Amino acid sequence: MSNKKPKTPKGQRTVMGFDFGTKSIGMAIGQEVTGTATSLGAVKARDGIPNWPDIEQHVNDWKPDLLVVGLPLNMDGTNQQVTFSAKKFANRLHNNYRLPVETQDERLTTTDAKARLFDQGGYRSLAKDNVDGMSAVIILESFFEQMWDEE
Repeated sequence: MSNKKPKTPKGQRTVMGFDFGTKSIGMAIGQEVTGTATSLGAVKARDGIPNWPDIEQHVNDWKPDLLVVGLPLNMDGTNQQVTFSAKKFANRLHNNYRLPVETQDERLTTTDAKARLFDQGGYRSLAKDNVDGMSAVIILESFFEQMWDEE
């Protein structure tokens, strides 16, 4: 008898999103069924290497079916240096947790996150952890929108 959880059907999965950064990685949790996400704040990173025990704690607590990593691209869609680091991070997530990992274009998410946070609480809400967490929310929400558009 395997203790592996049964595969959750597409559209009903719990999805964890990541906004990769070299000093901080924003995290969010969302549900495909509602298309919404909630910020989990951010975990510290040093030169792009995250505090893995913090990420593991969130993965164990939330038991996501899928992980989504924001892919930082140049405005013209080409890769930049941090794009390769984000892809490496996505590969490490897959290897560490044996969960499917997808990437999502994240152009302009930081700008959107700052605007949303400012609307919610003015300048005081623009702390780095808040911005990174909200960026992860926007990455997940755009992933959900794209998923439904493809249906």
